[in-house]
Formats: sequence, structure tokens, C-alpha cells
Amino acid sequence: METELKSMNPDPPKPEQPYTSSRDEGSYSKDDRPLLKSEPNRVNSATTEKNIEELEKKFAAFVRSDVYGPMGRGELPLVEKVLSAIAVVTLFPIRFVLALVILVVYYVICRVCTLFSAPNRDEEEEQEDFAHMGGWRRAVIVWCGRFLSRLLLFVLGFYWICESYRDIELPNQIKSSSQNEGKDQSEDLERSGAIISNHVSYLDILYHMSASFPSFVAKRSVAKLPLVGLISKCLGCVYVQRESNSSDFKGVSGVVTKRVKEAHENRSAPMMMLFPEGTTTNGEFLLPFKTGAFLATAPVHPVILRYPYQRFSLAWDSISGARHVFYLFCQFINHMEAIWLPVYYPSQEEKDDPKLYASNVRRLMTCESHLIMSDIGLAEKRIYHAALNGLF
Repeated sequence: METELKSMNPDPPKPEQPYTSSRDEGSYSKDDRPLLKSEPNRVNSATTEKNIEELEKKFAAFVRSDVYGPMGRGELPLVEKVLSAIAVVTLFPIRFVLALVILVVYYVICRVCTLFSAPNRDEEEEQEDFAHMGGWRRAVIVWCGRFLSRLLLFVLGFYWICESYRDIELPNQIKSSSQNEGKDQSEDLERSGAIISNHVSYLDILYHMSASFPSFVAKRSVAKLPLVGLISKCLGCVYVQRESNSSDFKGVSGVVTKRVKEAHENRSAPMMMLFPEGTTTNGEFLLPFKTGAFLATAPVHPVILRYPYQRFSLAWDSISGARHVFYLFCQFINHMEAIWLPVYYPSQEEKDDPKLYASNVRRLMTCESHLIMSDIGLAEKRIYHAALNGLF
């Protein structure tokens, strides 16, 4: 990382002259006093702008282009300051309280439905969930989860969500489609092994919970969070430790592959929802796909999410979580678009080569959404964040 940072700033600015307060100016003679005291600041400002431009070219997939600027710390225009001030005393407290109430209500529902029920455990992989629970308990968890997720989105300003279903013919799907004539979108969704989506924000999870209530891959620490931990187990999340060794990753990959195959073969099994990019972007790019979602060789259902905006971008790219939540709560109206593509059935060649399978699905999503393909990933995102933290 240190090498990357040095390469982005080949000509570091000269050290600033030590600052001298007005009380020390008497120690200078008239001829010794600096003529342009603000010059170092001008140099630093110009250098910072140059560095930011270089960073934005190199890490374009994570660059914010809204009025709040890099990391949400930009200088706001007067109108934006007034709107934010009004929202802080009106929208923010109302939305915060309502969101908390919805979260607590759903936690109580999950707690009641899981009473006296043993979770499904995988001791070897340290996985635990209630997603395989059947009967009325599972039905209540799923129905309430979908309803309350949509209600929470409504509270956050997503008063309507534009959903569209693309009816396009895919070379590998023609035969499979002819066998499924007359079946609706929900049946196709159940027959796929996983839902594949681009990743823009944590809001993606709320949308997919409201649309199909699938299982996700989450950090292992999520399982221990208050309220959210139990909800994630009811979703059937697969927990992973990002900084773990390769053997742990192989174990999690095996669990994901098993769950994808199970969802494809058994309609009562929880659907897997995967973000193959592995991290969030600014919503204008599509990063390289990891192959974990495609190792099962089962059909996948691609979905593209977009968040049109005028003031604050809902992309969780280079902005901190707390700052993002604050601005989200203060924005009067938020917009979301969801594009559902047909179920993608892999060819035999794609089944034999998961990388080819992942690449072709990514190319399809790019063509249908006009997103830009990028070849950077999580490692570059961390470098970009570190560089911005050094500049601001």
C-alpha cells in the first residue's frame, strides 16, 4: 500500500514554513518578514487537488460525484446546508425512531418464532441458521421479513421502486425456456440456484429481503450483533471471516456451493443471494466477479440495482457508514431501480469453467445496464480509502 501511495504522489510538496503567530512577528525585522504568508496553503491546496484528480482516474469505480464530495466531506452550497438543517430537526428523528421500531418488532417476531427451535448447525464450518426451519414459523418469518423490509425502505424515502423484467433471449436459455413456457417469474426464480446482483450499498440487502427474502454471505461478526444477529440467522446467512486463511475461505466456498445446489434442486430451500463483486462501488461500474457463486454450475438470476440521485448518492463507496446513514435519513426522497434479467442457464462449457461462466454473466449484466467494466477490486478500494484519509 505504501508503494501505491508514493506512486500516486511522485512530487511531494516542499515542507511548509513553520507557522508563526502574530505575537511572534516582533521578532522579525521588517525585511525578514515573509511577503506572501498564504503561499504554502495555496501550494498545498493545488497539490491536494492534483492528487485527488489522479486518484479519481485510477480508482474511478469508487469515486463519489454528488454535491457532498469525496468521503462526503466536501464544502456544501448554501441551499444544501439549509435543506440539511431542516431535515435534521424534522426527518432525521422521525425516520430514526420508526426504523428502530421496525427493527425491534421484527427481532421480536424472529425471537418468538425461534423459541424452542434448535438452529441448523455446521460445527465444522462454524455456521448456524434458522433458514431451514419449516411450517408456520418459517412462513411468518419470511412474510413479515418481506413486508417490514419494504416498510423500512418506505420510511427511508423509497416511496416507490421502479422494477422491470427484461425479456431477452440468451443462447444458453433458449432450450430451457421452451421447457418452461407458461410459468411465471417467481417459478423461474425458485428454479435458479442463486440471485446475482451488483453491489452498491447496504440498501441492496433491504431490497432483496423485500423481493425474495434470500440468504446472504455476511461477516462472521454480524452474527453477534444485537437484534441484527438473530435476524441474519433467520435469513440463513453464511458467515465468513474476510481476513481468514485460505482454508477457511475454501470451507465457506463449499458451504455456498452446497446451498446454491440445494436451492436449485429443492424449492423449499432458502435462495442464496450473492454479490460476486465482493465489495460496493459507486453504482456506475461493475467489478470482476468472483467464482464462488458459479462453482455449483446451477442457473443464476441476474439483477441490476441503480440509485438515481440529484443531491446525495446512496452508493456506499468511499463514505463512512455513520455519515452515509445520516445523509440517507436527511434526504427527503430516495430513488431505486431494479432490473431483473432472465434466469441464466450455463452451457456445458461454462459448467466446466466457472471463470468463463462468471465472466459471461458479468458481460450480460454490463450490456443490459450500461455499466462500465472495471478491473479493480477490494484491494484497490482499500488503497483509495487510505489515500483519501491522508488528504482529508
